[in-house]
Amino acid sequence: MEGIGQRFVYILRSQRDPSRHYVGRTANVDERLRWHNEGPSGNTVPHRPWRILVAMEFGDGSTATRCERYLKSGSGHAFAKRHLRLSNRLNRFKCNQSFR
Repeated sequence: MEGIGQRFVYILRSQRDPSRHYVGRTANVDERLRWHNEGPSGNTVPHRPWRILVAMEFGDGSTATRCERYLKSGSGHAFAKRHLRLSNRLNRFKCNQSFR
């Protein structure tokens, strides 16, 4: 999945510790997953390997940034658990909702 600008928000789940999730934003989801699994450093290194649970594409980078910040908040964590149904399958969808 590739787009122009950082318009994708993604949620990863650790295969080593399935209770661990990571939320991020990127222009290329597949490339970013590869970086999380093979890159030299970062917060995700101890919990490798990762896989994509959800990838959402937004119309612009600023909306994606707001969504990422929201999902990293306490209420965003609760929202993800309730509405995105974080399961073991890959979910990809386009999100047109405006995050304010």
